[in-house]
Amino acid sequence: MRCVIARFPFDLTKSGVLESMKGVTPEPVTGESVIIGRRHYPAKQVGQVVTRQDRRDFSTGEVLRAMTQLGFTCRTRPTAASAPPADPYGPASPTLGAHLSA
Repeated sequence: MRCVIARFPFDLTKSGVLESMKGVTPEPVTGESVIIGRRHYPAKQVGQVVTRQDRRDFSTGEVLRAMTQLGFTCRTRPTAASAPPADPYGPASPTLGAHLSA
């Protein structure tokens, strides 16, 4: 499949991407990711390995679009929980007794 990443055309195939990523240790995923085999790779890492370009030269969107078209599963950045964080002292308050005013 022909795709453009960072204004350069690439002829990518699913088997070619699998071969390129073979033996590459995944970095910790903090944002968008691509599932290759049973491993989750950051999109920027996949783009760098497959295109041999610097990560600053392309966007994650370009990589995700190309990998999706090749049939790989892509994940977007997890959303933050909308619920406020629980009060860590809430469960202990009844056990310790009521707040005493002096």
